[in-house]
Amino acid sequence: MNPYQSLPPRSFWRTAVAEPELRAIGGLWTPKFALGQDDVILTAGSCFARHIGRALLERGMNWRDAEPAPPGLIRAEREARHYGVFSFRTGNVYTAAVLRQWLSWAFHEAAPPREAWSQNGRFYDPCRPSVEPGGHASAHAVAQARLTTLAAIRGAVTEASCLVFTLGLTEAWRDRADGTVHPVCPGTVRGTYDPGRHEFHNFTFDEVYADLSAAIALARTANPGLRVLLTVSPVPLTATATGDHALTATTYSKSVLRAVAGQLTQELDHVDYFPAYEIVTGFPFKAVFFEPNLRTVTPAGVDFVMGQFFDALTRGPAVTTAPTTPAAPAPGQDIWCDDAVLDYYNPH
Repeated sequence: MNPYQSLPPRSFWRTAVAEPELRAIGGLWTPKFALGQDDVILTAGSCFARHIGRALLERGMNWRDAEPAPPGLIRAEREARHYGVFSFRTGNVYTAAVLRQWLSWAFHEAAPPREAWSQNGRFYDPCRPSVEPGGHASAHAVAQARLTTLAAIRGAVTEASCLVFTLGLTEAWRDRADGTVHPVCPGTVRGTYDPGRHEFHNFTFDEVYADLSAAIALARTANPGLRVLLTVSPVPLTATATGDHALTATTYSKSVLRAVAGQLTQELDHVDYFPAYEIVTGFPFKAVFFEPNLRTVTPAGVDFVMGQFFDALTRGPAVTTAPTTPAAPAPGQDIWCDDAVLDYYNPH
């Protein structure tokens, strides 16, 4: 006997990946903790995260919209103003640093910046410049709107059962004056880029780990029972400011985020990781879940990802099969890989 003889089929590449039809590949996630229909679930993160809240609602889960739209807005207006996209109107939260920032402001660990960007007589929040596309009437209105969102974050995190956070990027732009991390480069969506003030930063593993650990600790100080489910967005970088090729820059960014998520999942009982990234980008899926631009995830891809999510929640722990006598390996397969011998112990 050796440890490989008692492993289930999902542990072997041939039976778990190579042989099943693409959409039959399953069992990619065994949840660490249960999520029921009464559990209050929050969502935040990068652009892919906006699909998760809607899917939770459609399946009858208790997704919390902590900052609902005022009456009278049509659907297009609600979406343009970021109502009902995430649990709070933070806009896209691409980095762990920005998540930490919002939580530190909400729970009074730090004070948010007072600056407002002005354009054509309207005022915009530098920390979420796309949330109100029509802007605000004054800088004071910007500050008041942000206070409303911070109160929503504070109340929802305190009451929630689980926060689902989707990590998106390691690249960000920081303000040298006060250290604020911007969600996008100033001068793109709104604002004016100042090379003397705005600096590019590509977060390392240690930095992402520190920011995400601190963000989770902040949230759990307010709510010790809160669980955190991490995902990594499968959407690649639109552009990179590193000077590297967009493909290699994307690989760096996603690798760091995936490694941090895995590390925290191993270390903390209240943190888990759902492999949305692997389901969409894994090469066995042959990019079929991307639109022709190879960035946008198709509706079928979103459905497949969320199908895996809900199947895992209802399936429960994986069942380990009893060891049997393994079949002989096929001649000539993977002859240059020492670990190819392990498939010999695959009983299926």
